[in-house]
Amino acid sequence: MATEATPTTPPAPKKKRLFGLGCLAVVIIALLILGTWGVGQYNSLVSLDQKVRSQWAQVENAYQRRADLIPNLVETVKGAAGFEQQTYTAVAEARAKVGQVRLDESLLNNSEAFAKFQAAQDELGSAISRLLVAVENYPDLKATQNFRDLQVQLEGTENRITVERQRFNESAQAFNTKRMSFPTVLFAGFFGSRFAEKAYFKAQAGAETAPKVKF
Repeated sequence: MATEATPTTPPAPKKKRLFGLGCLAVVIIALLILGTWGVGQYNSLVSLDQKVRSQWAQVENAYQRRADLIPNLVETVKGAAGFEQQTYTAVAEARAKVGQVRLDESLLNNSEAFAKFQAAQDELGSAISRLLVAVENYPDLKATQNFRDLQVQLEGTENRITVERQRFNESAQAFNTKRMSFPTVLFAGFFGSRFAEKAYFKAQAGAETAPKVKF
């Protein structure tokens, strides 16, 4: 009498196991590549962002230097007999408006607030220019040593403001170009305002060069 053979479960094919391991390896490698790319993009954006902030500090310093010169300028012209009061009053008022604008790094990510800051600074620059033009009618005032010293300092400060603004714009443009390029724009979006587009200075008509301070 023949005995009935007991059925056995066939072993899992080696090919399937190898295929599964291969797929897992591909996924791991892809994740490593993606992670490395992400770290590189993040570090690149951080580096460009820090350059923008560093250059912004230089812009602030240049504007502060100009603001610090104004009290001495106003006091100097006030001492001239018959000098138009409304001219130096306009400078003092424009300086006060600048002081009312909130000045911090949040401006860099807020184009509207940045535009208000620039408008206030440009108004102050225009008021100073009008005052300096008015000084032409007062040769005795122009001849004083104190005013001559202010001439040199103001001219240097206006030139520095122009240079620092241009450098800031270059830094902001480099950041924005990197941020808006594909696929970095998708990556940057995950961080919200951390890597928001940077505002920048816009030239006014006739403002391609620094104001000429002549006496």
